[in-house]
This record gives sequence, C-alpha cells and structure tokens, in this order.
Amino acid sequence: QKVCQARALPLPLHATWRASAAVDEPPMRIGHGWDIHRLAPLDVAGQGCVIGGVTVEDFEMGVEAHSDGDVLYHSVTDAILGSLTLPDIGQLFPDTDPRWKGCDSEKFLAEAWRLMDERGYQVSNLDVTLILQRPRVSPIKEKMKDNLVRVLHTSPPRVNIKARTHEKVDSIGEVRALSCHAVILLEKKP
Repeated sequence: QKVCQARALPLPLHATWRASAAVDEPPMRIGHGWDIHRLAPLDVAGQGCVIGGVTVEDFEMGVEAHSDGDVLYHSVTDAILGSLTLPDIGQLFPDTDPRWKGCDSEKFLAEAWRLMDERGYQVSNLDVTLILQRPRVSPIKEKMKDNLVRVLHTSPPRVNIKARTHEKVDSIGEVRALSCHAVILLEKKP
C-alpha cells in the first residue's frame, strides 16, 4: 500500500476549532460514521479488498476507491470526526487530491485519533457493523479488532465489531458493494 502522510486540519479551521473547543467541552461526545464502496473484479478495481486494516485473501473482488477503500476505517474516522463536530473524511482527505490515491486508510484513522487526543478525549465505546454479503469476515474479525484497539490506543473491551449479510438484496447483497456503520462514544480523559 502507498505510504502517505495525513495532514492536520487546515490552519483557519484548526484555529477556529481550537478556540471553540476551549470554551465548551462536554464530558462525553457521540458520533456516527457510515461508508460504502463498490466492489469489482480485481483487474477492474486495481486493488484488493482491505477491511479493518486487513487485506482479505482469496477474494476475487477488489474495492473501487481513491484510497485503499477500507469501509471500516473510513466509517470509524467519520464517527470520530463527527463526534468532535469537525469536517468529514471527504473534506479533510478529498478523493480529488492525488496525495491520497491508494493511501492506507490507517493514516486517516490515526489522524482522527490524534485530533481526538489533542482535544482531551479517549474512546469510551466503539460499536461497528459491517454489512456485506461477501467476503466472509469471521476469519479476520479478531485481527480487525486488534487493529482498531492499536490505532485508537484503547482496550479490547471498548471495541465491538459485528458483521451481517444483506440477504442478497440490492448492490450489497449482490456482492457489488460493501458498507459499514460505526457509532462511537468519547469520554474526557481523566
């Protein structure tokens, strides 16, 4: 995967964010993130399928995306950004910017964690639901969770990952797409 450098918030936004954050920080914040990406044969997608930082082996489809298209990392990144009332992943890391082409989505998630940490929060609870007909993720579920725990500097009891099919309905059920929802509760660090 491409090594790319995540950036901090643009200066005017960062200054506004810092000023507003210092005034009225609640003890807890909640955020929701959602992402969906098209699946295509590997030769069309031009890359494999990465979910939760794990490359899915023995799967004939790849994710069509500007970055590596990791729906789990993208939805968690957006949940963190939303909880902090910051712009979404597409505004901070636009798919029109060549710097993010093929980028490992862990960079986006790590930047969201950095912003959360800078603001004085930690993960209280993260609940993730993957929605995909295929690939089957049960063999990689623990590795995905380990990755989230590592990148978010938290502990396993604070992270949950579930997966469900889409009952062969619409693009997800027909294995033309996969999606993910994430809900995160942040708490002020002690």
